[in-house]
Amino acid sequence: MRIDHGNLRALAAVVREGSFERAAAVLNVTPSAVSQRVKALEGRMGRLLVQRSVPAVATADGHILVHLAEQAALLEHDALTRLGLEDEAESASIAVAVNHDSLETWFIKAARIFSDRARATLDLQSEDQDHTAALLRNGAVLGAVTTLADPVQGCRIHGLGRMRYVASCSPQFHERYFSSGVSARTLAVAPVLVFNRKDAMQARFAAKVLRGEPWHPPVWWMPSSRAFVQATLAGLGWTMNPLPLIQRELDDGTLVPLRVRAWEDVPLYWQHWRINSETMDALTAAVLEASSELIRR
Repeated sequence: MRIDHGNLRALAAVVREGSFERAAAVLNVTPSAVSQRVKALEGRMGRLLVQRSVPAVATADGHILVHLAEQAALLEHDALTRLGLEDEAESASIAVAVNHDSLETWFIKAARIFSDRARATLDLQSEDQDHTAALLRNGAVLGAVTTLADPVQGCRIHGLGRMRYVASCSPQFHERYFSSGVSARTLAVAPVLVFNRKDAMQARFAAKVLRGEPWHPPVWWMPSSRAFVQATLAGLGWTMNPLPLIQRELDDGTLVPLRVRAWEDVPLYWQHWRINSETMDALTAAVLEASSELIRR
């Protein structure tokens, strides 16, 4: 069975852009043409490949072909570059999942190093570090910064070190809620900042103190790493802040740890699909170089 390359590109564009209309704009064709190409591919495969929802999303079978399309585009880009025809190649963009705190701290340096070494860009998707591997597993991205120590099937894995998180709050907040110490009683009433429903880091820290007791504190839901720091400084609550974002505040005393050794070191890994691509190799080298300086070993 042969797969039409143009139809494959149309499917990948629909899934990446989230709609047939935006995919048409990227491919410089009409939405009707994109729809016809996707339908032709579905007819060829004999199965539904994309759900016509808002946004449009790939089915499980569709993810396999989107992954194929992304790999093929990257390999084509590398081949034309080696031939000295990079000006003829379409712009390559690698889909990568990065946890929020890495994106706010060290990963932009990796992107800068990569941009100096490759004629490609990154399509960055921000996700909780415990969930980025799911995007890699279903083919939505070609690489991911993740906490998953076991390699996803078909992927290479590189250890990056550890990101340190400190349970911290403002001195005034500490005096109000933790002057008698960090206990099940004080944690029950002290407001806590949580990134989103996937963020379990604060609960893991509290569990060490609660020892099985239920925990239902007042919660501020706040999906921004830098807003976490600002909200902690403002005294809204305590949270697990990434050390690179608050080292200066800890040094000058505007933030304080909840207690002695109030930290958790989270191991991070770079995983990417096994693909003999010079561009992917350049990205991996950039990620390893940037992380070696900014993540605690």
